Amino acid sequence: MSNNVTTVSSPWSAFSGPNLGYVMEQYDLFLQSPEEVEPELVLLFQQFGAPVVVEGEVAVASNAAAPAGDYKKVLAAVKLADAIRTHGHLAADIYPLKNRELQTAQIEESAFNLSAADLAEIPAAVFFKDVPANVKNGKDAIDYLKSVYTEKVAFEYNHVVTTEERDWIQAQIESGSFKQTLASDEKKALLDRLTRVENFEKFIHKTFVGQKRFSGEGLDTQIVLFDEILKTSEANNVEKVRIGMAHRGRLNVLTHILNKPYDMMFSDFAHVSNELFLPEDGRLEISKGWTGDVKYHMGASYNRESGMNVKLAYNPSHLEVGNPVVLGTARGAQDDTSKPGQAIHNRTKGLGILVHGDAAFPGQGIVTEVLNFAKTEGFTTGGTIHIIANNMIGFTTELQDSRSSVYSSDPAKGYEVPVVHVNADSPESVALVGRFAASYRQKFGKDIVVDLIGYRRHGHNETDDPTVTNPETYKLVAKHEPVRALYGAQLAAEGVVSAADVAALDTAIYAEMQAAYDHVKEMAAKDEHKHLEMPEELKVEFPQIDTAVGAERLEKINEELLVFEENFEPQKKLGKILEKRRDAFASAKIDWGHAETLAYATIIQDGTPVRFTGQDAQRGTFSQRHLVLHDKNNGNLFTPLHHISGANASFTVHNSPLTEAGVVGFEYGYNLENDHVLSVWEAQFGDFANMAQVMFDNFISGARAKWGQKSGLVMLLPHGYEGQGPEHSSSRMERYLQMSAENNWFVANCSNAGNYYHLLRRQAALLGTEGVRPLVVVSPKFLLRHPLAAANADQLANGSFQEVIEQPGLGSKPEAVERVVLGTGKVMIDIADRIKDGEGFDHLHIVRVEQLYPFPKEQVAGIIAKYPNVKEVVWVQEEPKNQGTWNYALETLFDLSEGKKLRYVGRPAMSSTSEGDADSHKAAQAALVEEAVAEPVKVK
Repeated sequence: MSNNVTTVSSPWSAFSGPNLGYVMEQYDLFLQSPEEVEPELVLLFQQFGAPVVVEGEVAVASNAAAPAGDYKKVLAAVKLADAIRTHGHLAADIYPLKNRELQTAQIEESAFNLSAADLAEIPAAVFFKDVPANVKNGKDAIDYLKSVYTEKVAFEYNHVVTTEERDWIQAQIESGSFKQTLASDEKKALLDRLTRVENFEKFIHKTFVGQKRFSGEGLDTQIVLFDEILKTSEANNVEKVRIGMAHRGRLNVLTHILNKPYDMMFSDFAHVSNELFLPEDGRLEISKGWTGDVKYHMGASYNRESGMNVKLAYNPSHLEVGNPVVLGTARGAQDDTSKPGQAIHNRTKGLGILVHGDAAFPGQGIVTEVLNFAKTEGFTTGGTIHIIANNMIGFTTELQDSRSSVYSSDPAKGYEVPVVHVNADSPESVALVGRFAASYRQKFGKDIVVDLIGYRRHGHNETDDPTVTNPETYKLVAKHEPVRALYGAQLAAEGVVSAADVAALDTAIYAEMQAAYDHVKEMAAKDEHKHLEMPEELKVEFPQIDTAVGAERLEKINEELLVFEENFEPQKKLGKILEKRRDAFASAKIDWGHAETLAYATIIQDGTPVRFTGQDAQRGTFSQRHLVLHDKNNGNLFTPLHHISGANASFTVHNSPLTEAGVVGFEYGYNLENDHVLSVWEAQFGDFANMAQVMFDNFISGARAKWGQKSGLVMLLPHGYEGQGPEHSSSRMERYLQMSAENNWFVANCSNAGNYYHLLRRQAALLGTEGVRPLVVVSPKFLLRHPLAAANADQLANGSFQEVIEQPGLGSKPEAVERVVLGTGKVMIDIADRIKDGEGFDHLHIVRVEQLYPFPKEQVAGIIAKYPNVKEVVWVQEEPKNQGTWNYALETLFDLSEGKKLRYVGRPAMSSTSEGDADSHKAAQAALVEEAVAEPVKVK
């Protein structure tokens, strides 16, 4: 080659004569129209800049295409290098059982018409910005690239759009950081760790025969991965780590990452109270409910020596549904809610780690929901580390039946999440991957996936025989040595330890397990078998809390909410709507959104932060809320609640992604972490909560009883029959009422804005107490602006939450009342609208039940008792008979109507939730209202 280019450190030294001239012409074209230049040359131009000619030398340009020769060979070599970086993972040694065919054709020299001699003539600088040591030419470069891209660790990162990220990842790989040799002490520590992991599983398997534990054997190095992520995060000053995972391998994580002692873990199998073994240093914390759960669903919290707190979330059997809950706790750990204005988010304070099953990652939609959170303002956690605990089998299903992608990790690539595949039988590689993953997350604030590829030594559980459905796989498993044995043999071959040392360590650690179990048997006699009960504070059905706020304070807040920052101009129509709130305060026409805003203002003045999320939550689905205003001239945002005087906590409202299960789970988790924050989620329509039913079923309704976890989450479910069709009529309130027991939550259906105001303030006051519980509000649509649902200032200032409300204008002639009508929500306003001031309805008394659970039985009974001639008690509802409140309240209504006729008024039982036709709806609604208020037929 000619010397008329720069030295060997430049890739342009590979070009000479006409080839160099051609490249220089192509560079000029690249500056003008890069899409017309060959991609390989574009890559070189982007990486190395313009071709440079040594001073005094002249390149021979050509108007024709450059002749074949070194130019074509160089570009072919660049393509080969790019193929290795892009497709090397397909040829990588990442499968411990070696039961997957590797694809090498795409990275062979012959596929690019190259020989070893061709490559040897090309400078190494063509392939690298920084040429690795001992790489002298193109042949060395290609061999080196294959060594870093096709061994025990494989990479997918070309889908990452940001050049800085791709360059950083590539530099980490090609600098040899994944080929580092650990120090002898580190190797010995790894062997000790693996020996403990294996013996823990072996001991349980032999000692507690037939008991399920969902062994992590085959993915033992998951513990090593955790170790390195946590150590690297500690070095980066992360204060809190929140971990979510299903049951496989969970007991080992509890034991070796959360440091739950061996005897404490074995006591769970031996049915001895584990509290007898709780360490006295206070660094390990667990919580319990009174009904309990299986051991492989339990979590724990541990404070490491550095002060970093690590929590493993409690989790039901529904695999991935814990993901958003964990991310919510991570965000809660990152937010500072102590100051007025929006909560201050600092992603470096907390880290979320999610462990997924290999079949579940592509199979469960909730995974994609949480991946979508990553860059959203209200739901980002500044990067989550996803670990796929990949045992290459889902329950009993081979991969061809569980997914349509090459890897289980493939869904992550659509979100620009880099993926690292690593062979779980290579402990040192796993350790280095853990460090890399934590460093990437810390540097870029983005998600990353570690696909830890191993196998499953036993069946789905320890009573399952996998050879029935997966005979070929388990022939391989039966012959495959555990990673501890493999690594022990490796270290013995390296001279780090002897084979005798490996065996002695194995024996000693198993003996340690046995000693721990002997201790459990000794302590069993001291176990008093205490039965856990519901806390006394939770037995209170109707907490008496003063929620009144002085009239002057409210009036001042109201005025401050109508003051905009300088030069801010709201949309004209909205400006008029807001201005009416000044008059409304004086004229007893405080509507729903107005009362709600005043409630939040008083709550943050009282020092309780508020976090409100939902689809279109800032404006309100029905354009009723307007917590965040938009300048009509430039779109700038203004939040009035950030500017009220005397605020002592943050107010944050985020429009959420179009995701229900993920967002509800996230908000639940946020509230678990920040139990002093009033967390509110609103469904766009109540039926949208259908998509989040798993969160209500598995977490919100029963977590206190199962796991002892306290939540004060508020869920607003717009509900009301207005002829908008089946879905947008019902919030399926019957589902929440069916799950109501043990005072697990409040279910309310307010008919008055003032009562809603006090309900929110009551909920805020319960936060952080033993009596706290979630709140389900069957919130209105039609009533948002209805004058009969409006509040007055005195009600807000001096009132309190009323579990029941008697209809004004009725009941003044007790002897004449023959029917008491009970009901809840919008239909009661329809009835109020029908009877007006009550004239002509002396036979009738109407009671609105504002709190459905716990049902205010004694209060209703007291009202009925005031009317001595009542002949019938009527329950009226707009929902079909098999839905709504009727079936839930029926037993109580029988008691309340003893000696009287009990009657149902409403739509008949229906398979759908309502009529679809607006005219049919109006007719049915009018008929049930008339039936409810009609005077009883006199029997002659």
